[in-house]
Amino acid sequence: MQYSQLIWVSMLSIGLAAPAYAKQPEIAGNKIADDTALSTSDKLSTSNDNNQPLNNDIAKASQPALENSVNTNGSIKDLKNLKIDNFKVNATAALPENEKDPLQPLNRQIYAFNDVVDQNVLRPIAVQYADKVPEQVRDSLRGFRNNLGEPWNAVNQVAQGRFKRAAQTFGRFTLNTITTLGFADPARRLSLPMEDEDFGTTLGYYGVPSGPYLVLPFMGPSTFRDTVGRVVDSQARPQKYLLDGHDRIYYSDWALSALDTRAQLLEIEQVLQGDKYAAMRDAYLQRKNYVIAEKRGLETGSGLFIEDDFSDDESFMDESMESE
Repeated sequence: MQYSQLIWVSMLSIGLAAPAYAKQPEIAGNKIADDTALSTSDKLSTSNDNNQPLNNDIAKASQPALENSVNTNGSIKDLKNLKIDNFKVNATAALPENEKDPLQPLNRQIYAFNDVVDQNVLRPIAVQYADKVPEQVRDSLRGFRNNLGEPWNAVNQVAQGRFKRAAQTFGRFTLNTITTLGFADPARRLSLPMEDEDFGTTLGYYGVPSGPYLVLPFMGPSTFRDTVGRVVDSQARPQKYLLDGHDRIYYSDWALSALDTRAQLLEIEQVLQGDKYAAMRDAYLQRKNYVIAEKRGLETGSGLFIEDDFSDDESFMDESMESE
């Protein structure tokens, strides 16, 4: 665990660089194509001065390749183009693209990188995990990890001024720990359901703007506010302190949590059709704003939110971000 900060930085660096490197062969190919087209154009111009329209067509054909190379390099530079006003935006699914997602070129590259990693590494393992490990065992392990997070849920609820809910959460933790060590959830049968919390939600509860939408390398959908929250959450995980000095167990737990979350999304992923990047983004933003509005006691049954399968599934999106 002493290397956790180094791992965070390494993951972010690799994720930001990999999409750009992945584009380099394409850029090089475009440059060769451009040089070939220009060379051909010069030869045609020399041999036949009357064939000017053909030369123009060749020049136009090479232009998109040049534009693509500019767009690829420019997407990284989008970070430098952010203004203070961008961070004052509270991103929602209903906002225009340029307001909620000003970093879309960069985000889409990181999304594509994450998707390659997922399809070639994480998803195949998750399929085997869901197929080989009985559901009851998976549920018990997930319940144990969720129970360890209950004290942090209660801390966030106290920070939100929701003291009654914090007392219920602490009661849940006490009952489940004493009876089953968290491997089962008898508290739910006593009308004490789990309410997942994170520091990003607490910031949103007090009206801190989300800032632009952001795709994190390896970790997926987020916003600038939620990214700050996740850094705080990572330091509040009880495993970080209970397993201090036992790095192998700590990172095994981290990997198992990520694997279990991915296995839960195997069925949900079939819902995403068309532009999956946009669908994932809007689902994340809608879910996050719905949760914050619900905690603040605001109206959630209006047209601001769509009551869909995601709205009732507390593990969707939110749990997928807990695995780090």
